[in-house]
Amino acid sequence: MKWGVHGERTVYDNRWVKVKLVDVEPPDGSRFEHHVVELDHVAVALLINDREEVLTLWRYRFAVDQWGYELVGGLVEEGEDPATTAAREAEEETGWRPVGEPEHIGTFQPLPGIIKAPVDAYVWRDAEKVGEPTDGEEAARIEWISVDRILDLVRRGEVLGSGAIVPLLYYLASRAAGASLGDR
Repeated sequence: MKWGVHGERTVYDNRWVKVKLVDVEPPDGSRFEHHVVELDHVAVALLINDREEVLTLWRYRFAVDQWGYELVGGLVEEGEDPATTAAREAEEETGWRPVGEPEHIGTFQPLPGIIKAPVDAYVWRDAEKVGEPTDGEEAARIEWISVDRILDLVRRGEVLGSGAIVPLLYYLASRAAGASLGDR
C-alpha cells in the first residue's frame, strides 16, 4: 500500500519555503505530480507554572488576518537540539527562561498530505523571569493563562496554529487522564 516516488523537481525555493513537484505512483498504478511544500523544523515550548497557567503570546498573523494566542517557539538552527531551540525562543520572545529538563511531548507534522514541516513540542513546569523580551516584534502581549480556559479558547478559534493547539490539548488530555507526561 506504499506509494512509489519516481523523482521530484523544485519549482520554488527560498530561505522560508520550498515547493516541489513529486512524481508519485499510488498503489492503484496511476502516476501524477503532487505538490509538496517544505518548511523548516520548528520547536515549541509549553511553559506551565505552579498555578497551572500557560505562558502565551497574543499576536496578529497577517496570513490568516487574525489575532490569537500562541505558544513560544521558532526555527531550529542548523546543528541545534530542538529542546535548546524551544528554550532559547522562550527567553528571547518572553523574557522567561525555562528551568530544568523539558519533557518531550512529541514530534508531529501539521498537514502531512502536502506539507513537510516537523514540529517538536516540549513542556517545562518551571520558568524564571530573567528580563524583557529581546525580540519585541513577536507579541503584542505576553500572558499567563489558566489551563482551565484553554479548551474554550481553542473552541472559539482564539488559539492559532497546530504548534500551539497540539501541545495544549495533549497537556490537557494527559492531565485529565491523571497521568504525568512522563508516564506515556
